[in-house]
Amino acid sequence: MGLPLRDLVEAQELPWESLAGRTLAVDGFNAIYQFLATMRQRDGQLFTDAQGRVTSHLMGVFYRTTSLMGEGVLPVWVFDGRSPERKAGTIRQRIAAKERAEGEYQQALAAGDLETARRKAAQTSHLTRPMVDEIVQMLSALGVPTVQAPGEGEAQAAYMAAQGVVWGSSSEDYDSLLFGAPRLIRGLAARNRGGSSPGAQIVDRGELLARLGIDGEELILIGLLIGTDFNEGAKGYGPKRALKLVQEHLGFAATLARAGIDPTEGEEVARIFREAPHVEVASISFGPVDEDAVRRLLVEGHGFNEGRVKNAIGRARQRPRPATSPAEARGHQTLLETFGGGPS
Repeated sequence: MGLPLRDLVEAQELPWESLAGRTLAVDGFNAIYQFLATMRQRDGQLFTDAQGRVTSHLMGVFYRTTSLMGEGVLPVWVFDGRSPERKAGTIRQRIAAKERAEGEYQQALAAGDLETARRKAAQTSHLTRPMVDEIVQMLSALGVPTVQAPGEGEAQAAYMAAQGVVWGSSSEDYDSLLFGAPRLIRGLAARNRGGSSPGAQIVDRGELLARLGIDGEELILIGLLIGTDFNEGAKGYGPKRALKLVQEHLGFAATLARAGIDPTEGEEVARIFREAPHVEVASISFGPVDEDAVRRLLVEGHGFNEGRVKNAIGRARQRPRPATSPAEARGHQTLLETFGGGPS
């Protein structure tokens, strides 16, 4: 669902050229669900191959990844592991919402209302482990590293950014800021819209905290008051009211108690953001593109257009040289025209 912090956040435009040479940890599930929601046919059906197998997820990840690398951006895809037990309620709500949307989709389809059908179909998306495995296989063939998180993918991405292994964390959700991402990059999808977008957006966590007059713990408090994927929040509290209370600096327990939240429960949820499980990633390594493997998977395996795949691979081969240290990951990297211009 994502934390509704838009009213408090002032994202800055980030021109595409400013991202050239940057390594970004991409919240994989967040992006893939976008593809499954938007990459659909006119009647709402997902794109499939001749055997009826869904291909929307592969289309989205393949063309997004190669487009970014053509711009000089180095995406590292991070995938969710086991969700915290406290997320079970949110997951149940999402399943119920998908079931309702599926029924409404069928009704709209039967009525010939394709606009409503497509909108409702977008709310029924499901991502399976075999789909993720196929994406990982494709990314490996492109030489793009992937990271399997033990828990929340955005928590892993935020940790990697905080450690300087990557320059920033890419997600459309603001939760990454509560997990400690120093830089949140939003709007990477815009580059696929005919190149008309001036760029993505960046939220600098340090600047956000300074502007709001709070610290990282108090940012987590705002999340708890509004409600996260792990708790319902306090009744009547939106972002602005939550900020006003937090800016009184009453302390963690007193703030929650003032809003009617059990401090013990709040502490349990806060630990999810403070102590999210993660794996250590010492460095990021990009490999060479295996064009034959990409072709076997996409062209021969799923009927992708060979010319479009070949062009996309050409863009991927213009990727920058990977960083060789956390310090370099935080800064610019040298853009090379081909893989042959530097270490792979």
